[in-house]
Amino acid sequence: MKKVTSVTIWNDSAGRRASVTYSEIDEATHSVVRDNVRANFILLSESEIASTDAVIKLCQDILDAQ
Repeated sequence: MKKVTSVTIWNDSAGRRASVTYSEIDEATHSVVRDNVRANFILLSESEIASTDAVIKLCQDILDAQ
Protein backbone atom coordinates (compact mmCIF):
# COMPACT_ATOMS: atom_id res chain seq x y z
CA MET A 1 0.00 0.00 0.00
CA LYS A 2 1.19 3.54 -0.71
CA LYS A 3 0.48 6.25 1.88
CA VAL A 4 0.80 9.88 0.77
CA THR A 5 2.80 11.93 3.28
CA SER A 6 3.22 15.24 1.43
CA VAL A 7 1.88 17.07 -1.63
CA THR A 8 3.24 20.19 -3.34
CA ILE A 9 1.42 21.93 -6.21
CA TRP A 10 2.99 24.60 -8.41
CA ASN A 11 2.87 26.19 -11.86
CA ASP A 12 5.78 26.30 -14.30
CA SER A 13 6.33 26.60 -18.05
CA ALA A 14 4.93 23.08 -18.60
CA GLY A 15 1.72 23.87 -16.72
CA ARG A 16 0.38 22.75 -13.33
CA ARG A 17 2.58 20.22 -11.55
CA ALA A 18 2.28 18.08 -8.44
CA SER A 19 5.02 16.48 -6.41
CA VAL A 20 3.96 13.69 -4.06
CA THR A 21 6.00 12.09 -1.30
CA TYR A 22 4.79 8.76 0.02
CA SER A 23 5.70 5.69 2.04
CA GLU A 24 5.17 2.10 0.92
CA ILE A 25 3.72 -0.07 3.65
CA ASP A 26 3.56 -3.86 3.73
CA GLU A 27 -0.10 -4.60 4.45
CA ALA A 28 0.63 -8.00 5.97
CA THR A 29 3.21 -6.81 8.50
CA HIS A 30 2.21 -3.13 8.70
CA SER A 31 5.86 -2.19 8.33
CA VAL A 32 7.37 0.51 6.14
CA VAL A 33 9.03 -1.01 3.09
CA ARG A 34 10.16 2.29 1.54
CA ASP A 35 10.00 5.78 3.00
CA ASN A 36 10.12 9.27 1.46
CA VAL A 37 9.56 8.04 -2.11
CA ARG A 38 8.87 10.92 -4.50
CA ALA A 39 6.75 11.10 -7.64
CA ASN A 40 6.15 14.09 -9.94
CA PHE A 41 3.22 14.65 -12.28
CA ILE A 42 2.15 17.21 -14.87
CA LEU A 43 -1.59 17.78 -14.43
CA LEU A 44 -3.27 18.07 -17.81
CA SER A 45 -7.00 17.48 -17.49
CA GLU A 46 -9.45 20.22 -16.56
CA SER A 47 -10.72 18.14 -13.63
CA GLU A 48 -7.20 17.69 -12.20
CA ILE A 49 -6.54 21.43 -12.47
CA ALA A 50 -9.96 22.26 -11.00
CA SER A 51 -9.25 19.98 -8.04
CA THR A 52 -5.95 21.71 -7.30
CA ASP A 53 -7.63 25.11 -7.75
CA ALA A 54 -10.10 24.08 -5.02
CA VAL A 55 -7.27 23.16 -2.63
CA ILE A 56 -5.42 26.41 -3.34
CA LYS A 57 -8.65 28.40 -2.77
CA LEU A 58 -9.29 26.56 0.51
CA CYS A 59 -5.80 27.43 1.75
CA GLN A 60 -6.20 31.07 0.67
CA ASP A 61 -9.58 31.32 2.41
CA ILE A 62 -8.05 29.95 5.64
CA LEU A 63 -5.21 32.48 5.45
CA ASP A 64 -7.62 35.34 4.73
CA ALA A 65 -9.71 34.41 7.77
CA GLN A 66 -6.74 34.63 10.15
